[in-house]
Amino acid sequence: MILRISIFSELGVEANRPTTRAVGMAVIRNPFADQFVEDLRPLFEGGAMLGERLMPELVKLLDGPAVSYGKGAIVGVAGEMEHGGACVHPMLGKSMRAAIGGGKAVIGSNVKVAAAGAVLDVPLGHKVDSWSFAHFDTITVSVADAPRPDEILVVMAIADGGRLRNRCGTEPIR
Repeated sequence: MILRISIFSELGVEANRPTTRAVGMAVIRNPFADQFVEDLRPLFEGGAMLGERLMPELVKLLDGPAVSYGKGAIVGVAGEMEHGGACVHPMLGKSMRAAIGGGKAVIGSNVKVAAAGAVLDVPLGHKVDSWSFAHFDTITVSVADAPRPDEILVVMAIADGGRLRNRCGTEPIR
């Protein structure tokens, strides 16, 4: 599933430049549902494959270059949070960075265990400057019929801008 969201205004105040966000979501079978395993490598690799497949499509949806990114997962109730963490492992991050032309900042993520239709807030942050307050953002996603108990919903998001009218500062308080 791929979504494109363009934000032109907030509270009736038009943006100087609209921000476009692109979100890719994939529902995969959880091979470790109802069991504990030490080696989660198949999920690391699965996340990387999803990134390689979806990220080029997401980049095409933006109106400008990607400047922020985020990722997340919802694990169905027969799994554990670590299964989602494995899907959004740095191997997914590597394919995300490759698709958007790099990025030095950690890719923020959110993972939880929940039933089908649960909402996930995916954090967005600047791809280079982790202290760019204007790029501290969130995109909320949900899929009505996923994840089922033995599934994982994997999410990756990018944007070509930050919040429209940042008035919360530009640097840490020292």
